[in-house]
Amino acid sequence: MSRSERRHLDFITEVGLRRIVERSLEEDVGRGDVTSDTLIPLSAQCKAVFRSRVSGVIAGLDVAKMVFNVTDSNVLFENLVEDGEPVDPHQKLAVASGPARSVLRAERVALNFLQRLSGVATLTSKYVAAVRGTRARIVDTRKTTPGLRSLEKYAVRAGGGFNHRRDLGDAVLIKDNHLAVIGALGLSVREAIERMRESLPHTVKIEVEVDRIDQAKEVLPARPDIILLDNMSTQDLATAVNLIDGRALTEASGGVSLETVKEIAETGVDLISVGALTHSAPALDIALDFELDTTNLRF
Repeated sequence: MSRSERRHLDFITEVGLRRIVERSLEEDVGRGDVTSDTLIPLSAQCKAVFRSRVSGVIAGLDVAKMVFNVTDSNVLFENLVEDGEPVDPHQKLAVASGPARSVLRAERVALNFLQRLSGVATLTSKYVAAVRGTRARIVDTRKTTPGLRSLEKYAVRAGGGFNHRRDLGDAVLIKDNHLAVIGALGLSVREAIERMRESLPHTVKIEVEVDRIDQAKEVLPARPDIILLDNMSTQDLATAVNLIDGRALTEASGGVSLETVKEIAETGVDLISVGALTHSAPALDIALDFELDTTNLRF
């Protein structure tokens, strides 16, 4: 088992990953591959080489491997790099070899996963590089592709980032819409946090979102674990960090881009959450080049 295979098991079980792969193959090959089944002899063997056309950070090789294994266990898949490694243009990433029909059936789905997850890892690595030398960690959000959250959050880690909540049961996050309901019920934010502390296990962290300095002052006595500073100017972020003074972790969110993230990090926040890591990452340009064995090829 490769290092990437071991790491992805922290995010999704092998059974869960197989289920995602099977659904994806059903979508693409559910009624068969009329082109390959008509044109390619059963005896045809091939070797297919994955190459990156651009620089980037790779993620998803273990997912691509499972795509080929589910399609046909006779296809051999060999990693030439590991997830999380930076790669150069034209660098070989992996080789799939075996029955040509099977490789052709699996190629698009395997590439879709590899390009998507490597795109997330690559974009994450750029944000991580931008804040290097500060205390800030780059973290993801729940703005993920439905059904692929575990894989995309894995790709964020491959790119050097960290994970926020995986789902709604992972931690408490009191956001603006919760605050609106709380206010309608006649509760202050402080009272709501104190009630939650009384009913939740001590292992569950509580985070509350504020968008003004006075709100941060209000919630501090309730001892939240994390205070999310939403859409604040860098000046207000720095003021809030000084006010909170280590009594809670500080997380900046909103208006974060590659152009602004360093300035945000320099305010002293502990965390910077970036939805773009998963909702706007461009796919990494990866190709799959075929080499046919024509020794016994017959039409």
